[in-house]
Amino acid sequence: MARNPERRALLADAGLRVLAASGARGLTHRAVDAEAGVPTGTASNYFPSRAALLGALGERIFDRMAPEPAVLARLGAREPSLELVTDYLRHIVERATREPELTRALFELRLEASRRPELRRALSDVLRRGYADDVAFHVAAGLPGGAFEVALLHYAVDGLLLDLLTTSVDAGFDTDQVVSALVSRLVATAAR
Repeated sequence: MARNPERRALLADAGLRVLAASGARGLTHRAVDAEAGVPTGTASNYFPSRAALLGALGERIFDRMAPEPAVLARLGAREPSLELVTDYLRHIVERATREPELTRALFELRLEASRRPELRRALSDVLRRGYADDVAFHVAAGLPGGAFEVALLHYAVDGLLLDLLTTSVDAGFDTDQVVSALVSRLVATAAR
């Protein structure tokens, strides 16, 4: 098994680009090699099976999409308020749309996980960790609501991102306006 972490990350990043551009059917070891500009067979040295490749992409996507610690520290230092929840959610949307291919790749991974039990288990663990991190931030910051409201925000933001990064219903609403409304309607209700 190959051990070079930089090469592994390079291959995983190339795999995410292939997945975002071509979907799960276009994701092959050969396509990853070509996208990464490495010799044929390199990806299969690092990820010997399709399941291993998909699992590595699931791990890598959350490394790349993780919130910046400085932003979390800045947000966490503020007084608890609906404005803080809104700004935290804005940060999530901004991170997810900054590199849209990452979020598209995540959607592709989630769809593929619905067909592959081994990927479903691995991706589920990664998704739960991200959700738990958001709940921990929410609680530590003393924000209104709790785990249920964080889940509601995740469900709503996933729909917003799907609309922003795929074929849109094009309802004509500003993203910032939508984020503010989501917080005021989903979290403010819990704070009462």
